[in-house]
Amino acid sequence: MTHPHPAPATAPHTAAPPACSRPWAALALLCVAQFMLVLDVTVVNVALPSMAADLDLGRTALTWVVTTYTLCFGGLMLLGGRLADVLGARRTLLAGLALFTAASLLTGLASGPEALLAGRTAQGVGAALLSPAALAIVTTTFHGRDRHRALGVWSAIGGAGAAIGVLLGGGLTDGPGWEWIFYVNVPIGAVLLLALPAVVPARAPRPARLDIPGALLVTAGTGSLIYGLVAAGDTGWSGPRTLVPVAAAAVAYGAFAAVERAQRAPLIDLAVLRRRPVVAGSCLMLVATALLISLFFLGSVFLQEVRGYSALRTGVLFLPVAVATGLGAHLGARFVGLWGARPTAAVGLTLAGLGTALLTTAGPGGNAWTGVAPGMSLAALGLGSVFVAATTTALGFIAHEEAGVASGVVNTFHEVGGSIGVAVVSTVAAAGIDGGTEGGFTAAFTVCAVTAAVSAAATFVLVPRGKPQLTGGPHVH
Repeated sequence: MTHPHPAPATAPHTAAPPACSRPWAALALLCVAQFMLVLDVTVVNVALPSMAADLDLGRTALTWVVTTYTLCFGGLMLLGGRLADVLGARRTLLAGLALFTAASLLTGLASGPEALLAGRTAQGVGAALLSPAALAIVTTTFHGRDRHRALGVWSAIGGAGAAIGVLLGGGLTDGPGWEWIFYVNVPIGAVLLLALPAVVPARAPRPARLDIPGALLVTAGTGSLIYGLVAAGDTGWSGPRTLVPVAAAAVAYGAFAAVERAQRAPLIDLAVLRRRPVVAGSCLMLVATALLISLFFLGSVFLQEVRGYSALRTGVLFLPVAVATGLGAHLGARFVGLWGARPTAAVGLTLAGLGTALLTTAGPGGNAWTGVAPGMSLAALGLGSVFVAATTTALGFIAHEEAGVASGVVNTFHEVGGSIGVAVVSTVAAAGIDGGTEGGFTAAFTVCAVTAAVSAAATFVLVPRGKPQLTGGPHVH
């Protein structure tokens, strides 16, 4: 998935960070680390049916394989960024990388759903530590034009990770087995753990408060909400297994707001959430990510379970979809400069609605290259531009000193949006996923099309007029 947005700002320092003797070597290694994190979002989707067959996973467990990682990644990202400020970016980076690497090994060795989900949880926590720390190092290591060049290289990682993830996932699953989509991280992580300390300088820790209660509350609330959404596929939307977790999520979010108001150093400055551009950009990011990750999830299971495609064949078919996302982001950046964020978002969501509407006609037969790939690629093209519009809306209409907090909020909504989207479409498509029929998938694609259409109309009310001016450099995740 590809969307440019500025790096979360770190707290001001009284002294400049230690100089890096080999900055471009450090950038290369940090990009490889970030690449692994992005890869693990899409690489899993193609392997889901094989995981289900080997580990006897039902629809609910399959949904959590995807959502657990993005939930922990997004829910703890702000805390990870804060830890990088307090403990030092290098120390936080290496801790996150070590955890992610070890978790990848344990996930590949999983012999049941419990071990698999525990591994995905640990991967998400490691990613939440690694990603903001790595980006903080990039933004403090480079200056002037070099910073723009470095952030441009960093930006390419998102699109490349999404595109290669679907192909690599199919190749590994059809070859040595789905376990290798996790094992492949282990030697790479081990090499990075040895190499990074030699090129990334350390700095002394800086005493500061950590809002751990806030991070736990917002993550627990979102997890409870997703649990309720997934349970609705089994017990219905009015069942206690749905209503109780959703109510618990509301309580957790309320407690989170109370904690943030009382904290001297809150995880999120709630005043920023009252800014119309931040709300609009965050909502756009949540919808766009929910739709895109849902398409990867639904498309992978549909092609393999209903159409009978192999994992490799599915991965190849998804390649133009991932490329279309990157192309959409590139075009979206141009269109925002020409027209503004509002029309760019509206057109992008309209294309997403048209693309997913085409998918509602895909049945169990026919050529997927003419019946499935065009609709998914058109939707991905539109959503790529929405990512840009979301970021520029949230960050282009606010003061420079608020850009760091706003960027952190948008990043969080990005990861959490993927979790919520998969939870909803999994519930709607429950009958199709469990029975291998197209009926449930048609309903889920219809929900996606309606969501995109309604969101397109809402942009004319929600998104401010005018051309936003970004306060920072690009970041693609």
